Amino acid sequence: MENNISLLIIYTGGTIGMIPNEKTGALEPFNFENLYNQLPTLKRYPYQIDFYSFDPLIDSSDVTPEFWIKIVDVIEQRYEHYDGFIILHGTDTMAYTASALSFMLENLNKPVILTGSQLPLGMLRSDGRENLLTSIEIAAAQIDETPVAPEVCIYFQDFLFRGNRTSKNSSENFDAFQSGNYPPLAAVGIDVKYNFDSIIKPNFKKLKVSHRMDNNVATLKLFPGISQATVRSILHIEGLKGLVLETYGSGNSLSAPWFIEMLQDAINRGVVIADVTQCKRGSVIMHKYQAGLQLAEIGVISGADITYESAVTKLMYLFGKGYSPDEVKKYFAMPLRGEMMA
Repeated sequence: MENNISLLIIYTGGTIGMIPNEKTGALEPFNFENLYNQLPTLKRYPYQIDFYSFDPLIDSSDVTPEFWIKIVDVIEQRYEHYDGFIILHGTDTMAYTASALSFMLENLNKPVILTGSQLPLGMLRSDGRENLLTSIEIAAAQIDETPVAPEVCIYFQDFLFRGNRTSKNSSENFDAFQSGNYPPLAAVGIDVKYNFDSIIKPNFKKLKVSHRMDNNVATLKLFPGISQATVRSILHIEGLKGLVLETYGSGNSLSAPWFIEMLQDAINRGVVIADVTQCKRGSVIMHKYQAGLQLAEIGVISGADITYESAVTKLMYLFGKGYSPDEVKKYFAMPLRGEMMA
């Protein structure tokens, strides 16, 4: 029955939860226990809606793996008590958090919807109201008592995206997110039109939560004229285990012998290097050009059509599981949560 559905809203911080102080006019976080006063429309929903607020709240620019662990702890402890979860989060690192949570929450069979806003909820033109209200509707949606969207998602400005397929693409437009290589899971207008073929189906297995992320990873974005000193400094970071190599086009890099030799040396030392394109759409095809083929020949692994945000958090997750470099290579190259094509 729809009126038996219970949802938990988790407020971590971010623009959406800001309202002007009545005296000073300065923006400040408000108590989400009073959200019904701010959004009386919520009273019309036939759901039980509870709230959990982080203390202290966090600006999304300060997100860390420890913060992701706190979120999954909240979900794990309350998983059996709620039918869905809405996470209110700052937009700047929302795609990283959504990607990380997708890996950390294995066998997820309930919706975890991240949303936020570009304008504070307390402002008249805020996009936060629609984002929050629609996220609640999507998190509560069921067919035959089974959640419609049982995965980690981002809802923003009329579209529901798979969380580990998204990137923030605008700092000022309301449509702040894109999913360049995967279709939206739902489009919202008068009705919510779900793309059922693109949504992960529930497997009804017991939730397994990972509580460790290993942040001994780095990224190296190629650019014309990159120096040997720059590459060397990154590849010799103490304790480095994994590297996201942001390449050109379909996975191409400079072919200078010094560059290939440095990568080969790092791989020989056990560093896992993943080839991820700088493009927002398209896929790495390492055997398409000689420049990409060189990388494959020395042991760089293809990131296929994975996003940069998902690649970084996937490496953290895999090393956090305690896998060896060879095991990380194996699991990175295959889709675990729909984050890349098979």
